Amino acid sequence: MFNQFLRENKIAAAILTVLRLYLGYEWITAGYHKLTGGFDATGYLKGALANPVKGPDGSIVNATYVGFLKHFALPNAHLFNTIIPLGEFLVGIGLILGCLTTAAAFFALVMNFSYVMAGTVSSNPLDILLGVMILAAGFNAGRIGLDRWVVPFVRKMITKDHKTVVKMNV
Repeated sequence: MFNQFLRENKIAAAILTVLRLYLGYEWITAGYHKLTGGFDATGYLKGALANPVKGPDGSIVNATYVGFLKHFALPNAHLFNTIIPLGEFLVGIGLILGCLTTAAAFFALVMNFSYVMAGTVSSNPLDILLGVMILAAGFNAGRIGLDRWVVPFVRKMITKDHKTVVKMNV
């Protein structure tokens, strides 16, 4: 019932717009400060490796994620120095404009969960809650935004391309 409210109700669309604007502002400012402030993820990655999240028994909770940080992220920190700020900035733009909102919310959640698995709590739990609500709302979250025009256009293009592929296979 609540999911139907989120996905179809016009009042929910207005509430989701406010949540989307707040979350978008948070992401775009975080990304902007990193883009203009000489961001370097190396220290953060080393800190996450030095102090991994541990369970009550002292074992590392996210051993796979720690392995990813150690063997991929840290050796490629130069790549993450670009991907993280740009990703945060683009997610913020998508959420603020309501353009490809569900994709922006999905990638926001990927980043939030990455930060949590690395041991950073900060505002991530609230951001995850809001992101899940926006993602669950689907199209309705971007109804008051560019998704009103972008989503039907994309659907039309996908359908058109699919029919072309089908005709070519026949």
